[in-house]
Amino acid sequence: MKKLSVVLIAVMFFAASCITHTHVIGSGGTGGSSEIKRQMYILALVPINVVDTKAMAGGATDYTIETTSTVVDVIISGIVPLLNTRTVTVTK
Repeated sequence: MKKLSVVLIAVMFFAASCITHTHVIGSGGTGGSSEIKRQMYILALVPINVVDTKAMAGGATDYTIETTSTVVDVIISGIVPLLNTRTVTVTK
């Protein structure tokens, strides 16, 4: 039973890091440069900080926004249970 619990926790841990949302603005980013920031929420409802993707794009008209839950985000949420994080990447 203990072995099954460990396997289920491992599967949930890795499955949680597969959540990705992609938004293409204009023609999308070409991969020339990217900026990464972490969005944080308390109880997944109340934002702690504001990630301004338009400012991250730096005036570019063609860029891609990708929000994802990485392994680091899952670890942070595991250490601080009330804190949820997402990684936001803007590629120009």
